[in-house]
Amino acid sequence: MTIKDIARESGYAVSTVSRALNDHPDVSAETKARIQAVIDAHGFIPNNNAKHLKQTATKSIAIVVKGTSNMLFAPIVERMQDLIKSAGYTDVVYYLDEDSDEVRHALLLCREQKPLGLLFLGGNLSYFRENFSRIRVPSVLVTNPGGALGFPNLSSVSTDDAAAAGRAVDYLIDRGHTRIGVIGGDVGRSYTSQLRLEGCLRSFAARGVSFEPEKQYEKARFAYASAYRAMGRLFDRAPGLTAVFAMSDVMAVGAVRALRDRGLEVPRDLSVVGFDGVELAEYYNPKLATVKQSQERLAVRGVEILINSIENGGDAVHETAPFELIEGESVRTL
Repeated sequence: MTIKDIARESGYAVSTVSRALNDHPDVSAETKARIQAVIDAHGFIPNNNAKHLKQTATKSIAIVVKGTSNMLFAPIVERMQDLIKSAGYTDVVYYLDEDSDEVRHALLLCREQKPLGLLFLGGNLSYFRENFSRIRVPSVLVTNPGGALGFPNLSSVSTDDAAAAGRAVDYLIDRGHTRIGVIGGDVGRSYTSQLRLEGCLRSFAARGVSFEPEKQYEKARFAYASAYRAMGRLFDRAPGLTAVFAMSDVMAVGAVRALRDRGLEVPRDLSVVGFDGVELAEYYNPKLATVKQSQERLAVRGVEILINSIENGGDAVHETAPFELIEGESVRTL
């Protein structure tokens, strides 16, 4: 598929499609969404990636990053690139929307770019179940567990999302909070969100704290604006909440901004805990309480496992990286 094909199928001019692919500000969100739908349907890779085919086809490793607003992934990708270069390989990075089918894109990459291996940052396990068997090169799923999938060429390095989310809820309960809301992703499409919600539910049940998902859980994308709107909906539906657990620091920042715009202060009026431990959390005002993932461990082991698989073969490896709770300044004791 070419840009002309996309233009014909979407009904827009080639120039409009080109500007949309380059995220030009004069293209409306609706137009970009319609064009993106055509792209996702056909697994199109823009020419600015494909043009590097010749120089990256040999000794290249592809990094497929799911989510363009995921602040956790940026330092992990940078560290991976350094490690890949130090090992004598080249890297090619591809950023996808958080709802895109990363396995379909990877299949296209394998056919056109022929990388020696794949690193997936983020993923929907249903997409792996459907099509990963068609991928033959060694691969590592980073930040999501892949052991249950059973593919011999798919390893994984991940945080125990359920345990980590449960730790965040336990922290709020330990501080006296029992009316807690949760902002997270679409559990039907995000395996990470599903695991984190399961961890929350286990902690609520174990601690004897009531939680009604239909009232106290609000869905959002992993982006500031989406979390901002979600916080507003959650507060309107459950105004008696004293604390919120957001499934990413980006979501937490969006939630805090929404509360401030309503004249509320964090943590005086409502406490907030995030997830990921990105750099922004440490410098935000207030400093965010958050569950910090080990970015270094995820990056290093992801690359080490992949390169060992490329060079030596062997069985798939599945590891869990540690996490820690950072108390910050965004939670008060009741």
